Amino acid sequence: MNGQKLSEVEVIKAHSRHLRGTIAEGLLDPLTGAIAPSDTQLSKFHGIYQQDDRDIRSERTRQKLEPAYSFMIRARIPGGLLTTSQWLGLDRIATEYANQSIRLTTRQAIQYHGVVKRNLKQTIADINQATLDTIAACGDVNRNVMSPSLPALSAVHRLVQEHAESLSEHLRPRSRAYHEIWLDGEKLESTQGEVEPIYGDTYLPRKFKAAFVIPPQNDVDVFSQDLGFIAIVKDGQLTGYNITAGGGMGMTHGEVETYPRLGDVLGFIRADDLIPVAEAVVTTQRDYGDRTNRKHARLKYTIDDRGVDWFRNEVEKRSGITFAPATPYAFVANGDVYGWRQDDVGAWHYGLFVENGRVSDNNERRLLSGLRAVARLHNSEFRLTPNQNLIISKVSESNKAIINALLREFGIENSAQASVLRRNSMACVAFPSCGLAMAESERYLPSLIDKLDNALQRHGLADEAITTRMTGCPNGCARPYIAEIGLVGKGPGRYTLFLGAGFAGDRLGTPYLDNANEAEILDALNPLFGQYANERDAAEHFGDFLVRKGIVRKLAEGRLMHES
Repeated sequence: MNGQKLSEVEVIKAHSRHLRGTIAEGLLDPLTGAIAPSDTQLSKFHGIYQQDDRDIRSERTRQKLEPAYSFMIRARIPGGLLTTSQWLGLDRIATEYANQSIRLTTRQAIQYHGVVKRNLKQTIADINQATLDTIAACGDVNRNVMSPSLPALSAVHRLVQEHAESLSEHLRPRSRAYHEIWLDGEKLESTQGEVEPIYGDTYLPRKFKAAFVIPPQNDVDVFSQDLGFIAIVKDGQLTGYNITAGGGMGMTHGEVETYPRLGDVLGFIRADDLIPVAEAVVTTQRDYGDRTNRKHARLKYTIDDRGVDWFRNEVEKRSGITFAPATPYAFVANGDVYGWRQDDVGAWHYGLFVENGRVSDNNERRLLSGLRAVARLHNSEFRLTPNQNLIISKVSESNKAIINALLREFGIENSAQASVLRRNSMACVAFPSCGLAMAESERYLPSLIDKLDNALQRHGLADEAITTRMTGCPNGCARPYIAEIGLVGKGPGRYTLFLGAGFAGDRLGTPYLDNANEAEILDALNPLFGQYANERDAAEHFGDFLVRKGIVRKLAEGRLMHES
């Protein structure tokens, strides 16, 4: 890096012996609930984050106790596709080792919270027993590959799912560290000859995200991904993909050189060329990404620093494939489709709303128990969606009525608990477990939605779909910068309000109100709802309206976000 000092994480990776570090030794230390600081970086590559309960951190400090450490574990589930048998295995793990809940993520995966160190190895082993793994669910590698779940499951959807699984496997790290540490696999006598053919000894400079999408539904938010594949379908056949690159949501408050970015469309490729093109994108970022400053290490900054044309040429050179001009396409929405839908072979699929992805039993709404009952009855598939919801898939005509009865019995049918606004909302975890959280998110958004619903109802907008997303910090895990109403935590009870993003996830929102509390947010939105109700065009979405009326500017590029 031209003599510049590598970041601390780069040094840790270089000395990790391909992600081993001292993780195995740390698991055996009974004197602490934590692992070594360097191992907390390496454990991410194994799908694990060390956390502590921030609700009681101050009290434990006062009592001179170490933080209440536990671990978040995330599984790798390409395209969010699970058998119901796998789900039952994940359910058992949640009740035995985690906090009696499963969290559906914004990348079509699941994660557990509250796993203590003494149970960590057994939990990972049990996930593998359920024929899943946690390899590369986190860390500076390609993470869970996303794929469209519905609305119109078809032969093309099935083929795209296969492509997502193939890409996930191709970009999986080859280190044997995971199997040695967690599954008691045979240890190599020496790791010196061990090779990572794609990633090299220090992997990528930063995390990397890839997704496939089938227009017109942009449910995976393809422009927020480092690498995207927009399926081009003609006469019911997949002809290839438009490739996008350079998307990313994270930024840092007060640092204008950081910003969210939407990916650029590089051009069109044949479906057979997707693996070499994807590998060329990854290796270009491996070799040119910034390893000195992790806040400037994502692919979006590599492309902005060097230019889209340079990047396209480098990918073509490495892959041996020339991009054709992009094929026209159109997106209409980036949300999920709820309720029953029938596919091309006659099977039924039920899109189930899961508020903020939290699968647990809560008073009359017993989601964990209800899905357990469905999975026991329905020996087929569940599909996790990019918006933290779940689809009960491949249901026969004869089982529809039985599943409907179960949804009613456990109080989890969509009509029982979700307004239109709520169904188009999502939040990150934030407090109490996320160490980066500055403000509440998952625990707070439901009550804010109640108040926004009341405001919309007063203006006759109760049935209007408006995407609303909240994060507890600016890293953007719930993709708030491409929500029509985006709320990004800045401090306890304080948020930056972003407005004007596109309903289809194809335009960034613009900062509208900074460091605002709930009253200020509601006071800002209420008159805008009224103006929208009275002055909108037919079928005009809220974000489009705000841009058309000049209430917020149309943000052409993320790096212009901080300009007045």
